[in-house]
Amino acid sequence: MVVLIRLFDVLFSVLGLLLGFPVLILITVIGLFDTGAPIFCQKRVGRNKKPFTLVKFRTMKPDTASVASHLASSDAITPLGRFLRRTKLDELPQLWNVLKGEMSLVGPRPCLFSQSELITEREQRGVLAARPGITGLAQVNDIDMSTPLLLAETDEKMLQNLTLGAYFRYILMTVVGKGSGDRVPGRD
Repeated sequence: MVVLIRLFDVLFSVLGLLLGFPVLILITVIGLFDTGAPIFCQKRVGRNKKPFTLVKFRTMKPDTASVASHLASSDAITPLGRFLRRTKLDELPQLWNVLKGEMSLVGPRPCLFSQSELITEREQRGVLAARPGITGLAQVNDIDMSTPLLLAETDEKMLQNLTLGAYFRYILMTVVGKGSGDRVPGRD
C-alpha cells in the first residue's frame, strides 16, 4: 500500500507541476506585486521528526511572525493571500515537497517545531512515522492545529484506515473545496 501511494504521489505531483506551471508562474508574478516575496519557505516537522523546508505561496505579509496560522493576526493576510487560501492554491508549490519525498498528497499536515503539544500528541500515536501531507481527514473536516489533541487523534485514525480509496477520496474532497485549511482567527 505504501509503495502504491508513493507511486501516485510522484505521478500526481509531476502532472500537477507540469500542468500547473502556468498557474505557478502567474501567481508568482502577481505575488511579486502583492508582497514582493511570493514564495514562502519554512522549516517544518517531517517524517520521524526530520526537519524539511515546506514551500508555499506567501499569503501573509513578509514581516509576519513565524507562528501557526491560528495564532497569526488576520490583518497579516494579504488580499491575494485571502484568495489563495480560499482556493487552496497557496499549497500548489508543495507538490515539489511531494515529488522530493518529504511529503505525501495525503497525510498529517506538517507542523512547526514550536508546536510542542501537537508534536507530543503525534509522537504518542505514531503519527510522526508517516510522511506529512497536503491534505487529509482532519483538513476535510475543518480540524486545524488549534486543537492539538483532536488533530493528533484524527491523524492517527486516518493513518490506521488509509486505503487507496481513502487516499483518492481525501484528494477529491480537497479539490472540490471541502474543508477550510488552517484558519486565521477573524477572517479566514
